[in-house]
Amino acid sequence: MIVEQVRETVREGGLLGGNDLPTHPVVAMVSGGRDSVCLLDVAVALCARGSVAALHVNYGLRGGESDADERHCARLCEALGVELEVVRAARGEGEVGNLQAWARDLRYAAAMDMAEALDGAEAPDGRRAASGQSRAVVAAGHTASDQVETILYRLAASPGRRALLGMRAVEGRLVRPLLGVTRAQTAEYCEGRGLAWREDASNESEEYARARVRGGLVPALRAVHPAAEANVLRTASLLREETELLDGLVAETLERGRSIALARLEELETALARLVVVSLAEAAAGAYVPQAGDRVEEILELGRRSGGGRLDLHVGGNVSAVIEDGRLSMIKLPPR
Repeated sequence: MIVEQVRETVREGGLLGGNDLPTHPVVAMVSGGRDSVCLLDVAVALCARGSVAALHVNYGLRGGESDADERHCARLCEALGVELEVVRAARGEGEVGNLQAWARDLRYAAAMDMAEALDGAEAPDGRRAASGQSRAVVAAGHTASDQVETILYRLAASPGRRALLGMRAVEGRLVRPLLGVTRAQTAEYCEGRGLAWREDASNESEEYARARVRGGLVPALRAVHPAAEANVLRTASLLREETELLDGLVAETLERGRSIALARLEELETALARLVVVSLAEAAAGAYVPQAGDRVEEILELGRRSGGGRLDLHVGGNVSAVIEDGRLSMIKLPPR
């Protein structure tokens, strides 16, 4: 029952295909954990024969455990008839910064390279993709449980409405087919299919913020209300719908331009002016810059004092507001 339930949930999402079989290759990122094992098996079940490939990254961070994960993924892929590509990487001793971010960036870069290599390759039905058409997708095993944890973490760590939107099901090549499935369900699925998985003890280490959310915050919210996780997911879904409406209003206000007259900005309602400034900053940065919305009054005051000359104001996210000739625009600053 659980096997068909999970497959039907993924099939309805349409990210891997359904009864009509997809025409694009799929690169499944496989760690060996329950979620990625479930993802790979579902992809093989739903996709055209030979259209699924797998990627495993061995970071070498846990000694023999990392090598055991790799061997497990190799056995799994052999059993499922899936070609596996293994990338082995080691972090330099002098490298600094967030370890999980380093591993994530490495994993996604390798997956995207693999997907690009599959573009235009002959499909199982013998056809080839049109020239320049992006066909291959990269599938990640993020679940509804991961979505709840992501939203709660961002709520605590980031200001602004976007923090509550969670992960998108589709981001360019990247797809997340399991966002409608919980972590408990992926475990049941694997058990139902007789598929073993590997446990990574670091996922429960309180050294990482995500583990603290998973082990402390989520159970606390569940104790407050048994439907807490479902309510978080429903709230995010509603906010995503409302965000589409707000983004349209902002685009209309900017007339799809990259600048706005300060006189027009000052006429706007406070909330809309904040959204406009954030939109300009994020378009320049190519990333979220929610803190830019807090600088609206400062921007307007600088505009009053500019005297027609150019003024620059750092608004966060490596972005500077440029006030010149009565107009506001944003530019991305070079990295420090």
